[in-house]
Amino acid sequence: MKKVNIHQIKPGDKLAKPVLQDNGNVLLGVGVELNERFIERLRKLGIDMLFVEDAFTDDLEPPEVISEKTRQKAVNAIYQTMANLKDQNFMKGRAVAPEMGRQLRQVFGEILNEVMVRGDVMVNLTNIHTTDAYLFQHSVNVAVLSGIIGIAKGYNRMQLEELGIGALLFDVGMTRVPSQLINKQEALTDAERIIVEKHTTDGFDILRKQHDISLLSAHCALQHHERFDGSGYPRGLKRDEIHLYAQIVGLADTYDALTSPRPHRKRYTPSEAIEFLFASGNTYFDFELIKLFCKHISVYPVATTVRLNTGQIAVVSANNSLAVHRPIVRVVEEADGTRPASPYEIDLKNEVTILIVEEL
Repeated sequence: MKKVNIHQIKPGDKLAKPVLQDNGNVLLGVGVELNERFIERLRKLGIDMLFVEDAFTDDLEPPEVISEKTRQKAVNAIYQTMANLKDQNFMKGRAVAPEMGRQLRQVFGEILNEVMVRGDVMVNLTNIHTTDAYLFQHSVNVAVLSGIIGIAKGYNRMQLEELGIGALLFDVGMTRVPSQLINKQEALTDAERIIVEKHTTDGFDILRKQHDISLLSAHCALQHHERFDGSGYPRGLKRDEIHLYAQIVGLADTYDALTSPRPHRKRYTPSEAIEFLFASGNTYFDFELIKLFCKHISVYPVATTVRLNTGQIAVVSANNSLAVHRPIVRVVEEADGTRPASPYEIDLKNEVTILIVEEL
């Protein structure tokens, strides 16, 4: 399979990975043949990238940190939790959801078990979802990334669970934000920004009332927008004043938000997002934490379509752990636009004059 921009999709292309709805269910499954109607519908749903089948890359399978079954279960649990809070508990003037912690602790336990089994796989979050699914898929991605950082820091099981529950529910306060503000394409007004930023204190208020959720987990909701230099909100905390769980969740939140398409901007590539994070060291985030995080992120994920400085089009076929910016690529189109008689690979670690100049 290969990952390509939706503008490069042609009628007749077949999906190699499913497109997911907001509750984690499949909108379009593997093997679906795309036509003009499907392609246009996907564009309107905010989808900008797709994984499609290709004869030259059929053997390529991006390594997943968690299985699709586990992801779907986690997304559905978050979807149901937030839907219940928004539609029922708030209307009754309370925000208590019995057994919220137990249910999500079980979900994160499954995520954690799969992350541990996969060991040192470079993270490549490959799920494709509609715009409406962003909040729920994003929460799962943040939990996965946070769990990986927690493992790298040597946290014990209880610490990992506290961090994981906080990561799954860090944006629970968004249930009190009007949907038109969440999906607004234009810049927010000052008054609208105040409403949106209140999701941190609202989220803390919700989670601290849950008898089975740690107060440290609740601080992930409260502090995930605080920044290392004190420029964040809601309290302008800095450095060690920000709990480390919240620093981890804030970093994971920023990376996944940057690499996801949003109504007001295009997505960053993983390499662009990593460059942004390094530039923010000791300003937005602790530089040591950034370095630890980026050790586990795939700069050029397997199946990514790229353009080389030679003019050739290639697909990343493998990563080099000792040279993350120099993957092995499989050429699928020559500089003159012709397709090779058969695919061949270039190890960019050894071919120092050949560079990736663009992700497609």
